[in-house]
Amino acid sequence: MPDPSAGQEAARPRSVALVGPYGCGKSTLFDALLAAAGGPARRLGDGRGRGAKADFQLGHCSFMGDRWAILDCPGSVEFAHEACSALAAVDLAVVVCEPAPEKALAVAPLLRFLHQEGVPHLLFINKIDTMTGRVRDTLAALQAWSPQPLVLRQMPIREGETIIGYVDLASGRAYRYRKGEPSELTDLPAPMVEREKEALFALLEALADHDDALLEKILEDVTPSSDEIYRQLHKDLAEGTVVPALLGAGERDNGVRRLWKALRHDTPDPLQTAERRGIVPEGEALAQICKTVHAGHAGKLSYARIWRGTIKDGATLNGHRIGGIYRFTNGEPAKVTEATTGDIVAFGRLEGELTGATLSMSQTAEVLPWPEPPPPVYALTIATEDRKDDVKLSGALQKLAEEDPCLHVVHDIETGETVLRGQGEMHLNSAIERLAKSSGLKVSSARPRIPFKETIRLAVHQHARLKRQTGGHGQFADVKLDIAPRARGEGFVFRDRIVGGAVPKQYIPAVGEAADAATKKGPFGHPVVDIEVTLVDGTFHAVDSSDMAFKSATRMAMQEGLAKADPVLLEPVDHVTISVPNEFTPSAQRLLTGRRGRILGYAERPSWPGWDDVEAQVPEAELHDLIIELRSLTMGLGTYRHEFHHLAEVHGNMANRLVAT
Repeated sequence: MPDPSAGQEAARPRSVALVGPYGCGKSTLFDALLAAAGGPARRLGDGRGRGAKADFQLGHCSFMGDRWAILDCPGSVEFAHEACSALAAVDLAVVVCEPAPEKALAVAPLLRFLHQEGVPHLLFINKIDTMTGRVRDTLAALQAWSPQPLVLRQMPIREGETIIGYVDLASGRAYRYRKGEPSELTDLPAPMVEREKEALFALLEALADHDDALLEKILEDVTPSSDEIYRQLHKDLAEGTVVPALLGAGERDNGVRRLWKALRHDTPDPLQTAERRGIVPEGEALAQICKTVHAGHAGKLSYARIWRGTIKDGATLNGHRIGGIYRFTNGEPAKVTEATTGDIVAFGRLEGELTGATLSMSQTAEVLPWPEPPPPVYALTIATEDRKDDVKLSGALQKLAEEDPCLHVVHDIETGETVLRGQGEMHLNSAIERLAKSSGLKVSSARPRIPFKETIRLAVHQHARLKRQTGGHGQFADVKLDIAPRARGEGFVFRDRIVGGAVPKQYIPAVGEAADAATKKGPFGHPVVDIEVTLVDGTFHAVDSSDMAFKSATRMAMQEGLAKADPVLLEPVDHVTISVPNEFTPSAQRLLTGRRGRILGYAERPSWPGWDDVEAQVPEAELHDLIIELRSLTMGLGTYRHEFHHLAEVHGNMANRLVAT
């Protein structure tokens, strides 16, 4: 395989992100890559599980003299934005997947994102030792969801039903797997000679689509040299015209070194990546924060990609002096004196700078784009067990939101609750656990209350009189109000039709204020909306009347009048758009109708072939755990967005049930 550093002044540090669905073995492969590069040896095949990670893990190493940063990204859909942030900072993505055609759909959103963002990527079909079918079937299933052609760089060698090695199609060499050791060169089994030729021709055919010289050789039945094939693979991967696929088993250390060599040869140079991101090579040093961590006593760490130039410890970026530069070798932070183009490092104590921020010494550098976090789909209220800790909770939540842009902290004015919104139950529970651990606070969580409203259906005339004599000046006020419903969404309005000074002008504003205040809590205990209150008559006393007396009389009239005016409960109804692979569209429709949703229709999701958007109007009370059931029905792929649409009446037992919840 050619030396990737040929023709370069020096090998700049490069970076790779391991991405893929939960359970595909990314973390095991991450460990295996670091071990193969001289990191700590690990016990292979121990099957250790790590659970669903919430953050990417950064590891630094050197392989064959080249410096690398490897990012192990979360696989759960609830932490997908963490993976997107990592992908925005690296030179290449390795999409890790399992050798099972039925699981190919789980990789679809990731392949779509990589294509849209133009991130060069290759496939690593992991757990190859567990494959029972044909690798070409897995590749065909994945191809259905990849906008770019997928090409096999390797084909498996079987011994009975067991995969014992592979053929590298570019070199024509065969290798035999050895558990925990590099694969050894072996002879290509005679029965595989013809199949190897077919697989090589398929690879060359895909590459020839973008190289006329290669196409000419194929037409003349001339086999290109290995160097020619490697060069075209490198070029096509960098340009995003093909996606090579390699095989292996990270847990058994199978194919790991061959993956390393492919990374060494095919990963674009940092200057190419900067060009892809629209960053010119000339100019002052430029970096971008890809993750923020509040690391307890270590303080704030800002993980950053160096896009251009050299940044030394103690430099001032965006007006803040760096408090250390760290690399992560063998899992532990190690302080270094500088970081150069291509590095991904952690800066210490960059206060005030958030994830996605562009860093420079002059603060006048271009602002680089950054992936937008997805809208929240799940919410919980949180509260401290001791009210004295509320101020401490506020500061802890601010740090939590700095670390995770997908977390939204909202103080709901209507319900008085502090609401944490995010990407699902696991996402929020993980955040609450981190909150308790980092701040030492005891917090509780619950389902947020629904901001119900009330209105009335009948117009009523209500009379109220306040007459109190307690010695000295008494209190006297007499009001007659007309209370009537208004059209939905028209709000509250107060009018007066007083003639002849029945109620002096100076008291009329007090009546309006009290009528408005009375709408804050109606007969069912919720705010009253869309009503009109008219002061039509009343009387006063020259000595005992006052603003306070007229306010008290008005409150009495409103309380009695609203109860007589056929009050009804109103619930918020949202416009909901569910996005799912089209094979799950009927399931999504049944899910919505089962939650009192009214289906408005469905259509193909724009720029997402094979996916549908299902639109409906759904009561907000039915949305709390919608995402949990939706993901359960769609292999974790379904998602939705929503926005308030209107208030709707609730009747009978349903009203009683909703108020009780």
